[in-house]
Amino acid sequence: MKKRKATSESNRYETMKPDELAEATAAYGREMAIDAFRPLTKAERARWNRARRNPGRPRRGKGVKVISVSVEQDLLVESDRLARRLGGTIRHSSFGPASRV
Repeated sequence: MKKRKATSESNRYETMKPDELAEATAAYGREMAIDAFRPLTKAERARWNRARRNPGRPRRGKGVKVISVSVEQDLLVESDRLARRLGGTIRHSSFGPASRV
């Protein structure tokens, strides 16, 4: 099994002397890190709320219902190619219009 290369950050810690390492990692040994926090500003709160939102699919019509459909792999690959060529999203462009027939 190959050994993973150490990242530059971990490499930095590996080359430190014990007293240097203790000084560099002292912040991680604190009991209550919450003392360093502060309430979010209005802008930070808005950004946090946007980040927490589930991306999901956009609402169209009355919403969506998730179903399971079996599709032959060759047909799926071909529909992905077609959708890419037409510039749409991969499967939405192919299956959306076809299901309205």
